[in-house]
Amino acid sequence: MEPKWLYWAKKLQAISQAGLAYAKDVNDLERLELIRNISVEMLSQQTNVEMSVIKDLFAGETGYATPKVDIRAVIFKDEKILMVKEKSDGNWSLPGGWADIGLTPSEVAVKEVKEESGLEVASSKLLAVFDKKCHAHPYSPYAVYKLFIQCELIGGQPQAGIETDAVQFFSKDALPLLSITRNTITQIEIAFKHLQNPLEPVDFD
Repeated sequence: MEPKWLYWAKKLQAISQAGLAYAKDVNDLERLELIRNISVEMLSQQTNVEMSVIKDLFAGETGYATPKVDIRAVIFKDEKILMVKEKSDGNWSLPGGWADIGLTPSEVAVKEVKEESGLEVASSKLLAVFDKKCHAHPYSPYAVYKLFIQCELIGGQPQAGIETDAVQFFSKDALPLLSITRNTITQIEIAFKHLQNPLEPVDFD
């Protein structure tokens, strides 16, 4: 679980962002801007990142604050799970990325698999919806929901993409070093649980 200070900072940021979107009174706008600055100062103090850098993270965020959505595709072959090696950290993850406006979650999963692995898939089942803060990911300034969508392999050839260095299937007992900003060992184990029991209900939170 994330620390209380991070929860408070993100909560203050969300409250101020929503208020700045809807408030009309000049005095209210000033107070809301002060609240936003407090959240930025809290994050800066705890992370040793310059306030200007943190403020820029939120500068483009307007309107009511809602979680970002990260979508991960789960593909099995011969009881092994597909993973891609991330160029950003050299570790392995399920293919995926931020949800795109204009695409459904399943369409995002299919697109990300093609771009990151060269393989063609069809989405078949929602396995899990997780709040990132409830799992062993590094702390994030944003609230993030993670959707895990099972997909079936239908074609293509394994091929690294712009953001990936390698593509490989791994057995449950021989997993590589994971990119934990993207997926955790527990989440991979949950994916295998669904493989072993197709009637397993959707996991959440």
